Amino acid sequence: MQNRTHTCNELRLSDAGKQVRLSGWVENVREVGGNLAFIVLRDFYGTTQLVAEDEKILNMFLGMNKETVVSVTGTVRERDNKNPRMDTGDIEVVPDSVEILGKCRYNALPFQINRSREADESIRLKYRYLDLRNPDVKKNIIMRCNVVSALRQAMTAHGFLEITTPILTASSPEGARDYLVPARKHPGMFYALPQAPQQFKQLLMTSGFDRYFQIAPCFRDEDARGDRSPGEFYQLDMEMAFASQEDVFSVLEDVLPPIFAKYGKYSIASSAPFRRIPYLEAMEKYGSDKPDLRIDLTVQDVTKLMEGCGFGPFENNPVKAVPVTGFTATRKQIDKLCADVEVVSGSKPYWFRLDENGEIVGGIAKFLQERKDEVIRELQLEPNTFVALSSGKLADARKTAGVLIKKLGEMCPNHMDAERYEFCWIVDFPMYEIGEESGELEFCHNPFSMPNGGLDILMKAASGEVDPLSITAYQYDLVCNGVELSSGAVRNHDPEIMIKAFEMVGLGEDDVKAKFPAMYNAFCYGAPPHAGIAPGVDRMVMLLAGEDSIREVIPFPMNKNAQDLMMGAPGTVEQKQLDELHIAIVQDGKDA
Repeated sequence: MQNRTHTCNELRLSDAGKQVRLSGWVENVREVGGNLAFIVLRDFYGTTQLVAEDEKILNMFLGMNKETVVSVTGTVRERDNKNPRMDTGDIEVVPDSVEILGKCRYNALPFQINRSREADESIRLKYRYLDLRNPDVKKNIIMRCNVVSALRQAMTAHGFLEITTPILTASSPEGARDYLVPARKHPGMFYALPQAPQQFKQLLMTSGFDRYFQIAPCFRDEDARGDRSPGEFYQLDMEMAFASQEDVFSVLEDVLPPIFAKYGKYSIASSAPFRRIPYLEAMEKYGSDKPDLRIDLTVQDVTKLMEGCGFGPFENNPVKAVPVTGFTATRKQIDKLCADVEVVSGSKPYWFRLDENGEIVGGIAKFLQERKDEVIRELQLEPNTFVALSSGKLADARKTAGVLIKKLGEMCPNHMDAERYEFCWIVDFPMYEIGEESGELEFCHNPFSMPNGGLDILMKAASGEVDPLSITAYQYDLVCNGVELSSGAVRNHDPEIMIKAFEMVGLGEDDVKAKFPAMYNAFCYGAPPHAGIAPGVDRMVMLLAGEDSIREVIPFPMNKNAQDLMMGAPGTVEQKQLDELHIAIVQDGKDA
């Protein structure tokens, strides 16, 4: 450390009298009385106060811009006015000499470093290297490093080998849009960046490796959300040979809780075994396949109870209810709740209240007066209970009820034990679903999953004996505090079952062989039963840090439009590069 003897968070009162050299960024300069200045010097580790008493050194500091990088040699002494908010608040350094290592050439910064989180996000991302100087921003990245290190240690301790898989690979239908890379040596052909190492990790199992993992980069051309970064993300990818669903559960139930308890905002995390909830039960009871089990509210089906009540939206539609005891919101708060729920779910919620006198009041109360006693009995209502309701198509009614649970939990501390990490497994996902865009039968979760019932159930579905939508698979999601951390499955390792599974969605044997040649052929040489999962590292750290946006835990994130404002990506390239790749840019149907 030629430019420093100590870091800016290292010196203490016991160091008084020492000659030291510190290096860092000039965070602030405060002149006092014309012959004295206090300077805050910041590095990666913390801050130290300097006191410029010598005229030459004073003028140097007064003449430099904030964020200039300097090396300071001086003497440590005890401070008269100690600062308990600083780790180094008992001391200060009086410089004998100052060397400028990196000059800041701008008088004005795009934002105050220590208040960068208050700036517009586009400005923060454009000047991310300045944003990351903010200790509050930097701490999330440090946590991410520590969590990744802890994950690696834990997986290695469980006998997993860390093996890296290719970044340039072949395009395959895995549920999202690929990022394509033109192949210069093969005109008109493309590589794809992997949406996940799915096929490679299964091929490792067929190769005789027993336990694999990696902190895997994944690439998907999809839109951003608060808990999803566009472009690329990282996951703790793992696979186990000769393993069942329970084997996978056992590993993660041992690995994750200690890491969450150690590094998380909350010190309490679920212990093994995590609760198992079948997919259909989760949708019916919580209105979501990502339930937040910190909230004790659940959904009740009141379709028969509301039948013929005369309220139009309930006619010929399923009706769901979420009773909430002790909810004392004002009408204004209730109206805002309903508006917020409608924005998220796309469907309007309804409500009524059982007041302290046992009367049904407010909202749709007038439609329920003739069946008041039945409503109170069936819902087991106590005085001062608020009842939120949803209706419409079954999927819409469930979704709205799920949003109601989340919003009501946030509004009612007595119904949400917020300061903990509550895990659960969602199991028995449907193998197939009807695609929203295509209207055709599609894989619901993962095309490489083993159907519950194997080849027999697929044959029955193909012959019409069984509804394909009723087939479940050995698929599972790990959910924490209402956030899906990962998806996984017991894999379909039998070529015959694989072909039949793909035939159900209109892909024949030739399609399977063409799209997944390596996997199909490898399985034909004998493959062990295997299973795996891949918790998202970014989402995990977001939960641990207590952040609402995943971009707060990624060192250099893209914005919501998949743009890197700092590097200017995506951007144009030279015509020479396009010619080498045999690519022509087309605009409005014409060559550009």
